[in-house]
Amino acid sequence: MNAAKGSFFATTRWTLVGAAARDGDSAALEALGTLFETYWQPLYRYARRKGKTKEDAEDLVQGFFEHLMEARALQDIDRAKGRFRAFLLASFNHWMINDWRRGARLKRGGEATVLSLDWEDAETGLKLDPEDRMSPDRHYDREWALALLGKVIGDLETASAGEGNAVQFAVLKPCLTADSARIGYAGIAAQLGASEGAARVAVHRLRKRYRHLLTAEIARTLASPDAVEEEMRSLFAALADWKND
Repeated sequence: MNAAKGSFFATTRWTLVGAAARDGDSAALEALGTLFETYWQPLYRYARRKGKTKEDAEDLVQGFFEHLMEARALQDIDRAKGRFRAFLLASFNHWMINDWRRGARLKRGGEATVLSLDWEDAETGLKLDPEDRMSPDRHYDREWALALLGKVIGDLETASAGEGNAVQFAVLKPCLTADSARIGYAGIAAQLGASEGAARVAVHRLRKRYRHLLTAEIARTLASPDAVEEEMRSLFAALADWKND
């Protein structure tokens, strides 16, 4: 494997990951698996909101992942309109409607490899309210956005801890998603034992780093880097719609 291909997961968009997977590239399949492990919860909750039982939703997601990791399942991946979240949802709906009917359901306890997914965590906070005005598709977009933000914050927390800044990160973490006008720099300075000016610099640097990681993560789920800003607006709009409902 050449140097460029060896580092493709960090720099290459998901469509190229899919192309490599069609050639049986194990690194590409691993990269695709990493994306799925990050974003499987929105699919699980989508299935639950479509009326599936907890057990059926588990089987559907597990079986879909096993199916997706086969090269033949990726043959039409470039038709997914350039967004990994759209590709996953369209493919998952196809899986539920067609493959499920043909008996492709993964049997728990069978010979298939079972992924280590936290099903109970996916149930936490899941509200199946019949009065809910949001469609399962809108919920999916919102939960995709939350999963993406959670991954980026988690990556940043891990990096900060590795740099010996775990305590500082814990203090500054709320600032990452807060309105900049509402950040209490005096309180942050007191917690860090620093001047208010130093607190402002620390917050600015962390927010800038967060924005960079967020942009990079979004880019990995798109077919074109030109769509990053549009996708970011769409995801934050999904969060805003939920807050306003």
